[in-house]
Amino acid sequence: MAADVTLKQLTYFVALADTRHYRRAAERVGISQPSLSQQIVGLEEVLGFKLVERGQRGAVLTPNGRKVLEQARRILDEAQTLRTLAQDAREGFSGTIRLGSTPTLGPYLMPHVMRQLHAAYPSLKVIVRDATPVVLQEELLTGQHDLILTQLPVASGDTEVMRLFREPLKLAMARDHPLAAQKTIADADLAGLDVLGLSDAYRLHTQVAALCEELDANLRRDYEGTSLDAVRQMTALDMGISFLPALYARSEVSSTAGDVIIHPFRKDRVKRSIGLAWRRRSAHRDLIRRMSALINVVVRDRFAGVVVIE
Repeated sequence: MAADVTLKQLTYFVALADTRHYRRAAERVGISQPSLSQQIVGLEEVLGFKLVERGQRGAVLTPNGRKVLEQARRILDEAQTLRTLAQDAREGFSGTIRLGSTPTLGPYLMPHVMRQLHAAYPSLKVIVRDATPVVLQEELLTGQHDLILTQLPVASGDTEVMRLFREPLKLAMARDHPLAAQKTIADADLAGLDVLGLSDAYRLHTQVAALCEELDANLRRDYEGTSLDAVRQMTALDMGISFLPALYARSEVSSTAGDVIIHPFRKDRVKRSIGLAWRRRSAHRDLIRRMSALINVVVRDRFAGVVVIE
């Protein structure tokens, strides 16, 4: 009787497809490189065609390999869903859930959320990892996160999204900037000014770039911050003005002793949307809904008047 495809073979194949390198794939799944190569060959023999070619740039998927990869991810997702459902049935909300968060949001919100999660679900282990929104979405689709907390939109047919709240963007400038002492700042006041922002790995970059075009301001391309702290520090040096999310501004900028001055912009009508995203086949749907409700409670209790709850 012909051999069957195994979940182990599919797991190793997906690891190889993700890393494009036999050694790195073997390290990811915790086996030796020869053992991984053997498993890939075994999978090819069962299927009856080549999945991978060795090239100068590492492992390259064949056209058939790319088709199998899509199906392999789906099968592994379904298998993980079955395991999770079984675990939840046995133990309730316990085990481990992996949450990705954008660094423009997570450090200012997640500590409060984690305390509430631990109190509500003491047996649940939540692993939080920060990454840029672009990386978060890629890692969500490859199964490295169960869900992500990020700026929306998340454009993928393989994900579901729940919007949690909208966060105003505040106008920041050096304390000695000519506009710092003004009580109100009009759009026309910003025309021609330099604006500092994050790199295009962040969705906030796209939003600020569109805003600069609308205001006839100059988004500086010779400097793109790797963090909101870096953008704020360059703003304090009067290298340009910037737009900072409200939760960050509240957490990191003092109204009396901060290194920048914070002004509302357009009466806080310019906002970014924040939400949770997860794979459509996720087994954690009930827990995700409970987590979203808990996050909304935290935001409502601690940040009332700072953000708009959906």
